[in-house]
Amino acid sequence: MKKLVFILFIFVGFNITAQKQLTHEVYFETDEYEVPETEHNRLLIFLSEIEGLDIEKISIYGFTDDRGSDSYNLVLSQERANAIKTIFSNNEFDESIITNVDGKGKILVKLIKEEDLNKIRGLNRKVEIIVQPFDPPRELKQPEKKDVADSFKDENLKAGDKILLENILFKTGYSVLLPESKKTLEDIANVLVERKDIYFTIQGHVCCTQNSRDAIDRKTKQRNLSVARAKYIYDYLAKKGVEKKRMKYVGMRRKFPLGGEPKFDRRVEILITYVGETRQRH
Repeated sequence: MKKLVFILFIFVGFNITAQKQLTHEVYFETDEYEVPETEHNRLLIFLSEIEGLDIEKISIYGFTDDRGSDSYNLVLSQERANAIKTIFSNNEFDESIITNVDGKGKILVKLIKEEDLNKIRGLNRKVEIIVQPFDPPRELKQPEKKDVADSFKDENLKAGDKILLENILFKTGYSVLLPESKKTLEDIANVLVERKDIYFTIQGHVCCTQNSRDAIDRKTKQRNLSVARAKYIYDYLAKKGVEKKRMKYVGMRRKFPLGGEPKFDRRVEILITYVGETRQRH
């Protein structure tokens, strides 16, 4: 029994040490900077592995094989690095922690066997991603939890009011709620079922994308993640008994970032569009 405990201890310690710096490589076809589908899928798996880390910085370095002029290789390697950064952005990764996106040009071939030349060159056509988490991880301040459902009970609620659904947080790159958000959404649904005088628009938001673009929904591969998040809330409320005629949903893309931690931009807000003069009571 003592031996088993010792082995487990070593295993856990190894994982902690290994996470001090994580790396991933993406490989490209000759003269191309578009990421091949298989490499794209591998990269998404890597993103899912590092999303839960408290990351200090990410470096992205592009390379080419030894063929072509120096100027051509520098441009191509930079385009490859830029392509990887775009994938990070499209999948709601905080760009502020990407500190380097550099094309390094060519890697010289180290010949071992002549028949290995093409394989070696293929391994040199790549982008290296280096992820440096905080070590030790920071103690992140948790936001104060509020009872958002109470906002919909306000008798002074009027058209034009906007309610941020705090604590309704989504998984990065998906329209799926984090488990801790489901209870809050259920409470909101219960109030809105009772308040039949409220009509509203559900506004979905995403974080981190460039130029106010929408993010890509990893489940459907479509660039409509903010819409998908709003529709998720719409469908949930409808299932719980809120009349569909009282609701609309729309995607706001990344037009209105909050300016704080990126995860809070993966959000939904409720815009009140009409409140009846009288409230139906039971």
